[in-house]
Amino acid sequence: MSTQETGQVTGTKDKDYNIIWFVEACLSNALRLETYIADAKRDGDTELAEFFKRAQGESRKGAEQGKQFLKQRLA
Repeated sequence: MSTQETGQVTGTKDKDYNIIWFVEACLSNALRLETYIADAKRDGDTELAEFFKRAQGESRKGAEQGKQFLKQRLA
């Protein structure tokens, strides 16, 4: 048996699975960053809170871009 999954087991091609994984990772990161933002705010560190907000925005952006790829490719 091959050590690389190419869709035979999951029924999903690697490239499609990778996009799905990427979207999930971006969304998960955006949620995690919400905690980090709250922690920084609680400690009065607005500079760090803003840094995490920017990172959260980039994670959301990545998720949206990934969803667009999925929409186009799985239609």
